[in-house]
Amino acid sequence: MEKYKVGVVGCTGMVGQRFLTLLENHPWFQVTALAASARSAGQTYAQAVEGRWKMSTPVPEAVKEMVIYDIEKDLDAYVSQIDFTFCAVNMKKDAIKALEEKIAQKECPVISNNSAHRFTPDVPIVVPEINPQHIQIIESQRKRLGTKLGFIAVKSNCSLQSYVPALHPLREKYGLSNALVTTYQAISGAGKTFQTWPEMVDNVIPYIGGEEEKSEQEPMKLWGTIQDGKIVNTDTPNITSQCLRVPVSDGHMAAVFMSFAGEKPSIEEIKETWASYKGRAQELELPSAPKQFLHYFEDPNYPQTKLQRDLEGGMAISLGRLREDTQYDYKFVGLSHNTLRGAAGGGVLLAELLAAEGYLIHK
Repeated sequence: MEKYKVGVVGCTGMVGQRFLTLLENHPWFQVTALAASARSAGQTYAQAVEGRWKMSTPVPEAVKEMVIYDIEKDLDAYVSQIDFTFCAVNMKKDAIKALEEKIAQKECPVISNNSAHRFTPDVPIVVPEINPQHIQIIESQRKRLGTKLGFIAVKSNCSLQSYVPALHPLREKYGLSNALVTTYQAISGAGKTFQTWPEMVDNVIPYIGGEEEKSEQEPMKLWGTIQDGKIVNTDTPNITSQCLRVPVSDGHMAAVFMSFAGEKPSIEEIKETWASYKGRAQELELPSAPKQFLHYFEDPNYPQTKLQRDLEGGMAISLGRLREDTQYDYKFVGLSHNTLRGAAGGGVLLAELLAAEGYLIHK
């Protein structure tokens, strides 16, 4: 098949770097343009990330000599080179919202890693295994933006991937009333390494700005419904959360407590629901989709961040320690790779879904 021409805005940051490593040998997508702020513009990619490359694999050869566009000044030239773009910029929220809409109005679809548009009513937050139907809102969004091809779709916050995928099939099948979640989040979620953030060695910080609000509110939109050209949030289950930064390079873990709305299922029924669950990404056999979305480990020592975060290319969710609780019905532990499933990998998977469902075209 003819590959889609792809750009990455915010290409020099940690998530932008991860996008480029994932796209290096992608069967559907080929990187043809890069963009960033004025600070990096005009440099080759190799020059721009010298001394700043944070991935464990080398800079992809195909992008080393690409000259970076200034996304503000060179927008027309940038979008002329691509069919759609990924966006992972570090700017103020209002500036991101304006930039992403401006790109979309140039008839260039935007798949965003940023949080700025997550609560715009006609912008879908999509996890392909959970709410693929929300991409249908794009038609309403295009009417608002005045576009034929351009739109914005976003992936959810990285911390959600460690617990919402496990709750989703249970909510669908049995109904959930309440959930309590504590997340233990890796430093790469802040765009850091131990070299750049030595204060995190042997340390835990009990606060991550904005994370608890995202953890409690974004699932409500993921589980919402499309009504009159808007996504209307659900109001169940009630979720409360705490989010801690822990001294781990990659991988977000969650301790989850849940209560069911009606008669509670057995432990074996929950495990079977997890094991048999497949989403749209598995039905379509998308290139980045894990074969098995949810993996349950019987050994109570698992999942472990270091051992399971890279499961199925870092795109699968690892679960364990399911047991009854004295205040909630059950509790369990979840784990996801925050820069793969939770960030760039989730963005690539979303782009694959949009391509497969006909929302991306070759210009």
